[in-house]
Amino acid sequence: MKSEINVKHPKTMALILMLGAFAGLFGETALNMALSNIMEQFTVTAPTAQWLTTGYLLVLAILVPISALLMKWYTTRQLVIGGLVISLAGALLAALNISFSILLLGRVVQAIGTGLLLPVMLSVMLLIFPIQKRGVVMGLMGLVITLAPALGPTLSGIIISTLSWPFIFWFSAIAYVLLILVATVRISNVSEITKPKIDIPSILLSTIGFGGLIFALSTMAEVAFSSPKVWAPLLVGIISLILFGIRQNTMAQPMVNLRVFKYPMFTLGTLTMFLGILIILSSGILLPMYLKGALLFSAATAGLLLLPGNAVNFILSPIVGALFDKIGPRRFGIVGFIFVLLGNIVFVATISSQTPAWQIVVAFMILFFGLTMVMMPAQTNAMNVLPRELYADGSAAMNTLNQVAGAAGTAIAITLFTSGQGSYAINFPDASSQEVMAAGIKNAFYFTTGISVVGLIASFFIRKPSIVTGKSPVAVKATEPVRN
Repeated sequence: MKSEINVKHPKTMALILMLGAFAGLFGETALNMALSNIMEQFTVTAPTAQWLTTGYLLVLAILVPISALLMKWYTTRQLVIGGLVISLAGALLAALNISFSILLLGRVVQAIGTGLLLPVMLSVMLLIFPIQKRGVVMGLMGLVITLAPALGPTLSGIIISTLSWPFIFWFSAIAYVLLILVATVRISNVSEITKPKIDIPSILLSTIGFGGLIFALSTMAEVAFSSPKVWAPLLVGIISLILFGIRQNTMAQPMVNLRVFKYPMFTLGTLTMFLGILIILSSGILLPMYLKGALLFSAATAGLLLLPGNAVNFILSPIVGALFDKIGPRRFGIVGFIFVLLGNIVFVATISSQTPAWQIVVAFMILFFGLTMVMMPAQTNAMNVLPRELYADGSAAMNTLNQVAGAAGTAIAITLFTSGQGSYAINFPDASSQEVMAAGIKNAFYFTTGISVVGLIASFFIRKPSIVTGKSPVAVKATEPVRN
């Protein structure tokens, strides 16, 4: 039995999807370098400006699980072109630079488009390429997932220094226009249209659950956990997610089939991805702040200092993909997390207001050397165990948790950074602002170091399962799908 679906232009389809996802994921961190400029221009506080990043992640976390349902109602072509058009509209709104409210609206709209593209990308890649080529393909996809948010501060730093921050969105808009033109003639339909019943309670519970969770985590950076502004939405979110899970497991046709988590290697792979994204997004917001605020580099220089780490990811991802079938996910996971842990230890040991730049560059390279070996094998191993009819559900579940991880990583990093600054300022009242900034950043990297230890422990339990291509014994029965 063939495991893939024949399409006319599989490589072009893959390229369109990866570039579309790259542009969207790049947007997660692209404004990190520009937040100080935006705060000054629109006269907003840091917590308010931070919602340009947090709001983006919030919308993704809400929309991605709903996309599992959309993939069963609309064709691949409709979702891809629709996602790109919506992303274009969001980029144009943000680029117009009219007001902070319009900028935030543009970010939300762009996130909606990205939320449509991400799950479709993963599902389609698994459908149009044979199993023996998945290692290479998923290696390239892993490159997109890790490189895009990591490269955001680098590219945006150069753009801000040479032009101005709205050009981040003008360049994104140009990319979306080109992708739309190619997608209209190259995207084929591979989705299985079953048109399951739209369950409004599931959509509401999912939206309230993930929305409340991320809102609480993000607000925690501004106010204490004891504030109702934090624990109330957190409690509502957790209860909603529990009710959502119970409802999905009792429905004949769930919005997201949570039975994907009955596959141990899928659960472990998703956990590994979750931890990796936590580290990527945490370092993605901490290092630009440190390089600009403590070491006093310009935005362009700070961005360029992060470039070698991104280069390691770019070079290593295809190699990891090509070697995946020979080496297997367990060895990659263990060795990868050892390097991730080592990179974080170097950060904790060296960060100060006087740290030589080369030490930060080396630590960042070590960090991404490890992350590249962790992310793609974990994702590939997780999705390989699922039968074809659960690809959309697995993709939605994994991508949703990735966005939660991104929001959690950003929020927790900022919270620890703020508390670290406060403690240091109290203990050393005569310290310079650069020293206080460095102390806050160092405090936050203790968190990513702990996450690295958890990831390393989890990697010892990874196994390479037999790849499933038939029907799942735990899959929910559905009406016979119609290929469009």
